[in-house]
Amino acid sequence: MPTAGKLLGAIFFAALAYLTAELFKPSVPEGTSFGNFSLYVAAIGLGSGWFVMGPRAPEGGMAQAISAGLQAALTTAFFALLGFGIYLMLGKALRKMYKGPFEAITGVFELMVENLFLVLTSPQVMAALLVGGPLCGIAVHKLVRRR
Repeated sequence: MPTAGKLLGAIFFAALAYLTAELFKPSVPEGTSFGNFSLYVAAIGLGSGWFVMGPRAPEGGMAQAISAGLQAALTTAFFALLGFGIYLMLGKALRKMYKGPFEAITGVFELMVENLFLVLTSPQVMAALLVGGPLCGIAVHKLVRRR
């Protein structure tokens, strides 16, 4: 059932995810084609805000809002890394770079770890996730509580 918390969570975390994706792009090696990467990550953020932050927006106090915001931001990051890893693996698989399906599946996780290191070494991306997530959580909580 749609609620104000779910709608606001979806909007705030889609915007945060888009911003974070744009901040991530300079840390990737040159020549990487992104296409609609930022929009896909924003869609993941939208889902994370709707399903993770939204239901918990009106509950508890400030600590729960911070916790839910951080969890929504990290959930977005995880699924973005997973989706990007699958996308890169499919590109490699079509170029016959894997010997079999098991190697391709493990390739997804290797690509996730490679991109995770890029995220962890980018202070802008880490700040967006670790500061922006809780701030979005607080904003959603405050706006939902204001009736």
